[in-house]
Amino acid sequence: MIHGLVLKTFQVFMEDTYGAAAWERVAREAGLEPNELEAMLSYEHTLLRSLVGAAERVLGRPCTQFLEDIGTYLVSHPNREGLRRLLRFGGVDFIEFLHSLDDLPGRARLAVPNLVLPDLELIDEDSNHFVLTVTGNMISFGFVMIGVLRAMADDYGALVLLEHHGSDCSAQRIEITLVENAFAEGREFDLSGPGGMAEVTI
Repeated sequence: MIHGLVLKTFQVFMEDTYGAAAWERVAREAGLEPNELEAMLSYEHTLLRSLVGAAERVLGRPCTQFLEDIGTYLVSHPNREGLRRLLRFGGVDFIEFLHSLDDLPGRARLAVPNLVLPDLELIDEDSNHFVLTVTGNMISFGFVMIGVLRAMADDYGALVLLEHHGSDCSAQRIEITLVENAFAEGREFDLSGPGGMAEVTI
């Protein structure tokens, strides 16, 4: 089963990025009514696959591209500031953030009980090269993580190269090359400011 929050996030991304009409087309293509999804219910994993396939057909874009866009949206869109703060609590720079990723699924469950995300494991190959392994039953979550990593690198002001390996939902690898940890000025972030895990909502 998949948490309804994941599917509602997909819906809100579609509406914010492509408009309500595009989401309605995707929902109906996947066999749903546009307002049918409930954030706190659970659904069969096949529904996510149906939505991704429907979006690919409606948008005329490979699913890998808009899945990566979802990851970027989750960090950079003003409506998702709570999630950005949750991620930024992982460290003061991009390297510390990378080392916090192993704990991300657990931190997400603190914010939203019963939310099960794929497992993340970071391997340090050397001081500038890392491999993030993504395992779990969520279609192509590695591409979402590519978008998250790219947006978080910008957020911290780091320059990174990212390369995705693997196309199934059971095991994906992301190679991360850190070119420069302090390449540019990052986005402003106040650790003591309002918000946090409780803001991770739709």
